Amino acid sequence: MQQQKRQPELVEGNLPVFVFPTELIFYADDQSTHKQVLTLYNPYEFALKFKVLCTTPNKYAVVDATGAVKPQCCVDIVIRHRDVRASYYGVIDKFRLQVSEQSQRKALGKKEIIATLLPSAKEQQQQKEEEEKRIKEHLAESVFFEQTLCQPENRTASSGPSLLTVFLGIVCIAALMLPTLGEMESLVPLYLHLSVNQKLVAAYVLDLKNSHTKLNSPVPLPGRNEDLKETS
Repeated sequence: MQQQKRQPELVEGNLPVFVFPTELIFYADDQSTHKQVLTLYNPYEFALKFKVLCTTPNKYAVVDATGAVKPQCCVDIVIRHRDVRASYYGVIDKFRLQVSEQSQRKALGKKEIIATLLPSAKEQQQQKEEEEKRIKEHLAESVFFEQTLCQPENRTASSGPSLLTVFLGIVCIAALMLPTLGEMESLVPLYLHLSVNQKLVAAYVLDLKNSHTKLNSPVPLPGRNEDLKETS
C-alpha cells in the first residue's frame, strides 16, 4: 500500500522571513530617498501571502500592503514617506511584515524593519566620517601609550645585574683574595684565613654569577639604533 506524503505542519510564528533591506533611512533633503523598496523572498516550496503593518501608518504610504509571492520567487514592496517635517527627525518607526499560507489565516512568520527620517545625507556622512576619525585617533593614541609604558619596564629589567648579584660577587672576590690556611707570612688575622675548599666554593659561585650576568645582558643587534630612531 503506497503511503501518502504529508506536508509537515508549520508552527505559528516560527517561519523565517527573508526581507532586504532590514532598515530604511529617509533623508528630508533628498527626495530620491523618500521612496524605498522592500524585497520579500520566498525560498519555500509553497506560496505565501503577506501583509505589511506599521506603527505610524499616517506617515507612510505602502503600495500593495497585502499580496502573495509564489514559491522560490520574490516581490517588491514600495514604501513612500509622505511627512518629512523636522519634528520627525531621528524618530524610529517600525514596519512588520507578516507571512502566512494562502489557505490559512494564522501568521507563520514575521519580520520587523526599522525606518528613520534624517535631515540630511551630507550631514549624516560627515558625522559618520568624524566618528570614524575619532575612533582611529583613539586607537592610535591607545597603541602609542601602551608602547611607551612597556619600553621603560623592559629597559629596567635588562639594565644590569641586581644588587644581590653584585654583593655576592664582591664577597667571592674578597674570599679569593684572603690568604689560605698555612700561609705564615701574612698580616691578615688567622681567623680570616680560608681553606682551599672554601676558596674553591667562592670561585665556583663567582663563575656562576658571571655566566648568569652574561646570559641576561642585552646583546646589540644590527639595525637596533635605526629602529629606535624611527619609532621615536
